[in-house]
Amino acid sequence: MIKQSNFYFGLIFLGATTLIGCSSDDDAGNPDDGGENPAAESQYLITATPTASEGVADYILTTDDLTQGSITTEGNGIEQDGTYRYYVTHNNKFFSLLYGQGNPGAVTTYQLNAESNLEKISDFQSETVQAFAPVNDDILMIKISRNAESPYAYWYQLDTETSQFTGEGQINTQELADKENGELAFFSWITQVGDKVYLPYFTVKACCNDTFGTDYPDEANIAVYSYPEMELETVIHDDRTSYIGRYFDNGLSVDENGDAYAFSASVATTNGELTSTKPSAITRIKSGTSEFDQDYLFDIEAASGGAYITDHIYVGNGKAIGILMDEKTSAYSTGNRLAVIDLYNQTLEWVTGMPSPETILNVTKGMDNYVSEDESTVFVGVTTEGGSFIYNIDVAGASATQGLEVEGGQITAINRLDPVE
Repeated sequence: MIKQSNFYFGLIFLGATTLIGCSSDDDAGNPDDGGENPAAESQYLITATPTASEGVADYILTTDDLTQGSITTEGNGIEQDGTYRYYVTHNNKFFSLLYGQGNPGAVTTYQLNAESNLEKISDFQSETVQAFAPVNDDILMIKISRNAESPYAYWYQLDTETSQFTGEGQINTQELADKENGELAFFSWITQVGDKVYLPYFTVKACCNDTFGTDYPDEANIAVYSYPEMELETVIHDDRTSYIGRYFDNGLSVDENGDAYAFSASVATTNGELTSTKPSAITRIKSGTSEFDQDYLFDIEAASGGAYITDHIYVGNGKAIGILMDEKTSAYSTGNRLAVIDLYNQTLEWVTGMPSPETILNVTKGMDNYVSEDESTVFVGVTTEGGSFIYNIDVAGASATQGLEVEGGQITAINRLDPVE
């Protein structure tokens, strides 16, 4: 399944530049105080896309409070080079990845210095990838093909300590899918489960102008790999739901017991039509096993009165915030209703205090929101007709209050860094 490819490894690392110890006019600190903090303290990083014009780059803004006040993209923050940026925080570093739409893109790394100012510490070129997530001390990144003539997914291991690539290889996605019609496996996201890497995937046609279409809409598959070797160990299969997650959306979370919970929106398509006959649901893989637990199936559509889950945020102790939508119209629609989901008791409670669903234009991707350290509050970016705000979700009370306003921008991610001593 996997072959080493030094050509791709060389290409991905081309142009790497370490900038530790350097500063520039672009590396601003907290926009509210001109970049000078008298005492080192943790900062929240909010990325936002300016709303004044199209095709503009995100800004990284910093603040020490998500519950009140306002910040603005105008004249503040650090502008990113290029549109379509995606973010991940790992080992107290913030990584900004450019989606190059088929072309190589930049990976920029930031940290807070001892004065709590945000500094760029590395900036280099990488292949554009469709999935990335922390695994051990790395960020595992995967570039995924939908071409039958080159049916390979290329993976890269980025060491977060050195900001250098330390491993790479490829997976034959046609062999992995093993379909009679030649469909390819397409990984929806990456999740570390114990010492393994779980790659949920759906299968897609490599012909017929049916973009992301499949003849197999009613199945869920997870490829399990060793790490760091990335050797395929097994494929876990279930036919009680459609595929896990969605394109560029994480559909798998691990609780404190090591059990993995798989979220399915049931939005598979064939020739542009939604064709899955299975309900949007959550399934489970118990710790130490390599199969879906046949005694566990949480039917989200039944529990919610017909809504389906488009994304989620795992909080802790079996609780998650579900991002749901009432009507299935597209495989890519963003949910506009929030609910507290109890995975253990299989219950769903709608969050009160949120804006009316019909006024919500966008909810930040589940993996790009922030859970408080005590797991009592989830901070979610919500853009409405009236502006872009961070809503503070009280998990125990299933209630929300409006917090920080981000003026002039749509919130794309919320993260947090501690200062480096």
